[in-house]
Amino acid sequence: MKNGIIIETNVEYHGYTEAISKSRLARMSICPSYFKWHEDNPQKPTDDMIEGSAFHKIVLEPETFDKEFIVSPKFDRRTKQGKLAYNHFCELLQSGISVINEEQYDMIQGMRESILRNPYARKLINGNIEQSMYFVDDMTGVRCKVRPDVWRKVGDRIAVIDLKSTKSAIPALFANDVVKYHYDLQSYMYCNGVSKVMGVPIENVDFVFIAVEKKPPYLVNVMQADKYVLQKGEADFREYIGTYKECLDTSNWYGLNGAYDVINNLTLPSYLLKNND
Repeated sequence: MKNGIIIETNVEYHGYTEAISKSRLARMSICPSYFKWHEDNPQKPTDDMIEGSAFHKIVLEPETFDKEFIVSPKFDRRTKQGKLAYNHFCELLQSGISVINEEQYDMIQGMRESILRNPYARKLINGNIEQSMYFVDDMTGVRCKVRPDVWRKVGDRIAVIDLKSTKSAIPALFANDVVKYHYDLQSYMYCNGVSKVMGVPIENVDFVFIAVEKKPPYLVNVMQADKYVLQKGEADFREYIGTYKECLDTSNWYGLNGAYDVINNLTLPSYLLKNND
């Protein structure tokens, strides 16, 4: 059973399902049956997920990028040389290496260069990279896991750094991503995990986003999650992990009508209700 800091690959981390991760726990925001279906039916990585992994790799571990990713070249299969190159490429695919196209590669290179030009971001990514941390939630006894992109000590504090690619790094717009993609849940869960594993008060752990836009000039914004982000993340964490524990204990992975099959009320969206006041 894993506890504390574990040095392992990303594949090993995601393959260990005895501890719950943020990405899995966030599915409880829909309903338990949605969560359970995904648990029983693992999905292949989407193109966006592969692109995101390539972005993280080229920023944090560029020296091993070629071991995990390959840029798909253009082949002229009408020529002998083109056929040989294509066959070699297919062999690499069978070895488990992930593929991105030239446009994606140019984009993540541009994003990386923009990060390195930002003095705060450049300093923050120099730390302990992608180390898995395993801990137990005190209230439920559920085993949890987090894998910070980077963590580093800054004086008497610990900074947890998370890279995010985004359409907009403007704070007011990026805040929409925080809610949509459960970055608030991630902020609290990661701070909580680091606090437990490192033996420091959670008040001494900061969660910092390095948000990078996916189009030129690849604007970078370094933002620290404030108390409101963390408070919402904590509330969501307590709700989702409590429901998860209940479902584990009862084997009742209920749907949208709840554990007791109560009919839901349907009303108009809030912006329309305002017009009816």
